[in-house]
Amino acid sequence: MTWASDTPPPESPIPLRALPRILWRGGAIVLVLSSGLLLHTILRLIERLVLGLRRPMSARLVQAVCWLTLRLLRLPLYCVGQPMTGRGAMVANHVSWLDILVLNAASPVYFVSKAEVAGWPGIGLLARATGTVFIERDRRAARMQKLIFEARLRAGHRLLFFPEGTSSDGLRVLPFKSTLFEAFFAPELRDFLHIQPVSVIYSAPGDSDARFYGWWGDMALGPHLLRVLAEPRQGCVDLVFHPPQRVAECAGRKELAQRCEALVRQGLEREPRSADSARIF
Repeated sequence: MTWASDTPPPESPIPLRALPRILWRGGAIVLVLSSGLLLHTILRLIERLVLGLRRPMSARLVQAVCWLTLRLLRLPLYCVGQPMTGRGAMVANHVSWLDILVLNAASPVYFVSKAEVAGWPGIGLLARATGTVFIERDRRAARMQKLIFEARLRAGHRLLFFPEGTSSDGLRVLPFKSTLFEAFFAPELRDFLHIQPVSVIYSAPGDSDARFYGWWGDMALGPHLLRVLAEPRQGCVDLVFHPPQRVAECAGRKELAQRCEALVRQGLEREPRSADSARIF
């Protein structure tokens, strides 16, 4: 399902004078991503032989690549609070394809994504290479997915998923679905796992539509990507890392989902770049 309850901003033509900027930024980003993917593949071969599921080196490489990509886009990143260091997962509101870069630049995580993404050109390859956990929407696959979740958590992977189940315009938080929270209540896991809610807040550049960075519904990826690359002066993005929620303190997945949703909503109500914000770059 995709959220399509709002009319996307009108697509204004990209001026010809922006073409050199698009080519320079786009070319540099492709070079960084392809070089990073090659090095990541080599590191994973070493890690797989020595460490199995653990990915201490390649996870940091992915973080560095995402950080550098945001630098090339000239999209400032601010953070409030600290990413969790314990075992468990993060959950966040979902606004754009940029979320993957932003959240990974702030902390090494492994995303949970719908299975269709694995087949997307370019993005699917990067997602598979960086350890994304793909999930099926078929209820018959729920038990197998739960086992995969548990295996990754036992290996010390910090997962990140979007409980809304789709992206929105960034001006709101859609209701959290509780299904994926169930895996954290396995008897052998719940006593030491935490879930950290994260609010993702984009500020549009200049006088642009407030939903400039939002990518949802039937919006095509290509035109949206080109508009971001063409922007001479970007806006910014704020991440609010809320206190991690102890799984064992919740009666079940619905209560945990409601707690996380409430905190993420609170984050969207704060003023961006307040005195407690720390600029990552």
